[in-house]
Amino acid sequence: MGISRPSRPVLLTTAATAGALVLTALVPGSATADPTPRPVTREGSPLGADRAARAPEAAAERALGDARSGGTGLGGDKGRGYPREQKLELPPENPADKSIKLGLTPYHGIAPKLNALQRIGDRVSVEIAGRSAGGHQLYLVTVTAPESARETARQTRMRERMENDPAGAAKDEAIKSSYKTPVFINNNIHGNEWEGTDAALKLIERLAKAEDEKSRDLLAHNRLYFNVTTNPDGRIAGTRANANGFDLNRDFITASQPEARAVREIAVAKQPAVMIDLHGYVNGTLIEPTTPPHGENYEYDLFLKNSYANALGMEAAVNGLGYTEAKDGVQPAVIPFRDQKEGWDDWPPIFTPQYMPFHGAVATHTIEFPMQVNNEEYESQPVAELRRRARINTDIAGAAMRATLDYTDRHRTSVIADQIEVFRRGATGAKQVPVSEETVPGVPGIGPEDVYTTEFPRAYVIPADGGKGGRGQRSATAAARLVDHLIANDVRVERASHAFRLGGRTYAKGSYVVDMHQPKRGLANVMLADGRDISDKVSTMYDISGWSLGRLWGASVDAVQGGGLKGVHTRPVQAASQVGYVAPRGDLRLRLDDPREIAALNSLLAQGIPVRRDRDGSAVLPSSARRAAAATAKKYDVAFDATKAKGGVALHRTRVAAAVTPGELFALREMNFDVVPVSTAVLNSGFDWKKADVLFVSAGLDRSELTAAARDGLDRFLAGGGGLVGRGATGAALNADAGLLAVKAVGGNGDANGVVRVVNAGGTVTGGAPDHGFVYSPSWFTDLGPGVRVEQKYGTGNPLVSGHWRAAEDGTGGPADAAGRAAVVSGADGATDVVLFGTEPLFRDHPKGMFPQVGRALLSVGR
Repeated sequence: MGISRPSRPVLLTTAATAGALVLTALVPGSATADPTPRPVTREGSPLGADRAARAPEAAAERALGDARSGGTGLGGDKGRGYPREQKLELPPENPADKSIKLGLTPYHGIAPKLNALQRIGDRVSVEIAGRSAGGHQLYLVTVTAPESARETARQTRMRERMENDPAGAAKDEAIKSSYKTPVFINNNIHGNEWEGTDAALKLIERLAKAEDEKSRDLLAHNRLYFNVTTNPDGRIAGTRANANGFDLNRDFITASQPEARAVREIAVAKQPAVMIDLHGYVNGTLIEPTTPPHGENYEYDLFLKNSYANALGMEAAVNGLGYTEAKDGVQPAVIPFRDQKEGWDDWPPIFTPQYMPFHGAVATHTIEFPMQVNNEEYESQPVAELRRRARINTDIAGAAMRATLDYTDRHRTSVIADQIEVFRRGATGAKQVPVSEETVPGVPGIGPEDVYTTEFPRAYVIPADGGKGGRGQRSATAAARLVDHLIANDVRVERASHAFRLGGRTYAKGSYVVDMHQPKRGLANVMLADGRDISDKVSTMYDISGWSLGRLWGASVDAVQGGGLKGVHTRPVQAASQVGYVAPRGDLRLRLDDPREIAALNSLLAQGIPVRRDRDGSAVLPSSARRAAAATAKKYDVAFDATKAKGGVALHRTRVAAAVTPGELFALREMNFDVVPVSTAVLNSGFDWKKADVLFVSAGLDRSELTAAARDGLDRFLAGGGGLVGRGATGAALNADAGLLAVKAVGGNGDANGVVRVVNAGGTVTGGAPDHGFVYSPSWFTDLGPGVRVEQKYGTGNPLVSGHWRAAEDGTGGPADAAGRAAVVSGADGATDVVLFGTEPLFRDHPKGMFPQVGRALLSVGR
């Protein structure tokens, strides 16, 4: 059982920087959680004040396209057995690979090893799961006893029956006796947390060669899947993020990055019952399950039962290696559920182990090995010391992997039965089972603080025409994108063949219905539901606390709470119907309510098509542009309606100088803006302002740190008609320092985040915007001077719908202070070309329905 510990001591783990814990070294090579709570730091903060966000210009090319794009083909079992050997192409050697200094396997050394491992026998297969943002191949290794094509087809049928007929599967003796339990081991999702990859390669080699009966039995009854390195870009560069600057372990649910989409397809195609995700660095080794709050959409009783038991086995294996604090700097392992009070939760579905349970995994874990070798330690420690630490971490990662395989093999029958039960509850609409010492026997310390359940609606309806929302019609383009995203996540969506009435409302033919009696109801609900305000539950959260696609992606989504679907005639769909359309006659209007519509407009402007802006912010094209509109409608799946409006100001291609976070840069490029990243350092090195029409500032630019020449150049740009769009404290500070818009920016609680109610003024910036927004370190504006227009306000009362937003210790900065205050402001008289945001309209490329507010702002202030 490992080290005896008291149940739920005081907070041990709280602080986060860009989602990573802030650690304090206590002994050489160790890191332990700071016991003093600190606010989390917003995404992008590691850029500092002198670095520009970087990503390839073509990085966002597919992000607004097919949500199902993964390109892996991992589900194609037809006609194939195991092994599935292939000779991997060898990447060129890269002596700059940061793994080398640690004595670990560089990325270019992985393919040769996998080629050699495939030749050892008939147990190891390698498939290409996709490519990283930087173009590197992602290797998925399967280790199992050989299967004929017929046996593989049989395994596939059993897996599909578990999801599609869980009641029958629960009684199926063949599944109980011969279904191979899928185990997924995910490595190196943070590029500078290297050692899981090397532990996986060692384990794969051992299993490929093993002749003992236990190993043979393991491979006869289980399929082991290893994502060898999820983030080769970061592994090579020694960065947490991928080549696009994204923390991949924050991208699930949004899946903006190709690496996250590849893992998503593994989840759908392989249906893991157990998974572990290898990270660093927390000393002692941190092994989930987590502290409260627990995700309310899980079947948490089944999850806790297996995850806690597996954690105990991993703890024993790790501590059993014999490393000690006195001798090696290694402290005993920690299980947050048992050993910590709060600060390391499993609430948001953005992390890999918090996403996998929605695909039926009943034991998932983040494992944080202990010995820090990245960041400042990588630069300051001797090579010999770094390699000593890396060897320990590799050893510990291997112990966690072996213990997980042992647990899965010993409990194979019950693990699969629990996975089937997850799907059965979803398919039948059964109630969740609250955790207690009675429902989860053997897990000590369960209290009311661990009980999180939800009431699932009977269905969700997404009107095909976009539906009504806020001040008007919502975008059908947004509805189609949301439907495709649900389907890509294996959520079942149906389309109505006739008009119908449900929940007291009438819906048109073609509307989409998400029947919540489905195996993966938890995933459907975690995406579409509002979420919950958990501000009163805990004092701090590890990362974001609200993420509703139903509120933030721009489509109208209605929850139907009760009743049945008997009178609703539907058919399953594999993709949303195309909505691209061009009116056959007259001038054309393109509503700019969706990021695809902004992207389409920028494409037209780049072609030199004449476009004017109407009073509501939409774009008006002459009838002579119909051919170009038709091609654009097809490419971006947007609609051009007929209009009699002639429009006002002519729109032009807007060139954006952007001092922003990586997520914001990615979103700007999704919308087809011509973007050049800038920062304090870039401006100080000399920047040609003739390349820009507007400056967008949210991070990495401090006017007080500019040289005199750089400050003069910036001031001349702003005085000469260059526009400014600012977001958050950095944008507001630049506005104040430059003496532009007469407003006072007020910062709320710095670690607050979530979905909020807003009231839009309409017009150029917020016309067609949703009546919900997203905040992270929220701010608002007071003391509005003459000529300042309020484009958007926070809702009255408590504007927080879901998330975590408390007042600070002095009682200020809470949602009550923000209520009714200006969230977005602009220079209304046209003399001041400034728009300032107190919300987070582009956060991590997630709140798609808010993107157009930034797009419209950039178009409106660009000279």
